[in-house]
Amino acid sequence: QVQLVESGGGLVQAGGSLRLSCTASRTIFSINAMGWYRQAPGKQRELVALITRDSTTTYADSVKGRFTISRDNAKNTVYLQMNSLKPEDTAVYYCNARVVTTYLAHYWGQGTQVTVSS
Repeated sequence: QVQLVESGGGLVQAGGSLRLSCTASRTIFSINAMGWYRQAPGKQRELVALITRDSTTTYADSVKGRFTISRDNAKNTVYLQMNSLKPEDTAVYYCNARVVTTYLAHYWGQGTQVTVSS
């Protein structure tokens, strides 16, 4: 089991920045990958960024060059630095942890709202 606690959402003007944090209840060395997903009203949840245990990163095309995912192993925390925010980035952002044992398990945070005004 992994509990995830997110913070850092809020309201920002277009072109601004926010940093989201996600702290896990156990060492993230034991987690195969952590990521951020988002879900806008009326849309499906989509992957925004992913970072693996060896720090390989993946980004959605829509955020490449603007968002950066990183990890602090000592704090069991993953961050999402969001720059040059656009109104279309408005969504609830969810932290995700993927743990592989005999199967792949997904764990989710409670979500944090990000609203970008034009």
